[in-house]
Amino acid sequence: MKNARIAGTMLVLSASLMGGSNAIAAPQGGSGVVTGVVIGPDNKPVPNAIVTYQNSNGLAPHVAHADAHGHFTISKLKGDVYAIRAAGNGVSSAWENVAVHPGKTRTVALHAINAKEEPKTYTATHTYEQN
Repeated sequence: MKNARIAGTMLVLSASLMGGSNAIAAPQGGSGVVTGVVIGPDNKPVPNAIVTYQNSNGLAPHVAHADAHGHFTISKLKGDVYAIRAAGNGVSSAWENVAVHPGKTRTVALHAINAKEEPKTYTATHTYEQN
């Protein structure tokens, strides 16, 4: 009798560790939120900045707009790592990687520098002929 009870307990424990019990190991659902502010080189908010973000696959970047006080909110994000940057009024920030978790809100400050100060990087360009 005692061995049966131990075996039953072990079965329940192993099922929960392997994800076999929905009540114990239910995945988190929903979406996450990123909120923040864009700060310029003068340590003041950058009004109406454009915030660009994309998930880890790098496809289909999206934009959000900061308000008159430099604050922005990006909602309904699936759990993933997002690359986020901001630009506006002659300044831009570097890309920041932000991990988003369902049901959580992440707060970030995107620090922008003058566009003239940005390091030069190689950018592939394409020339298209018009017919």
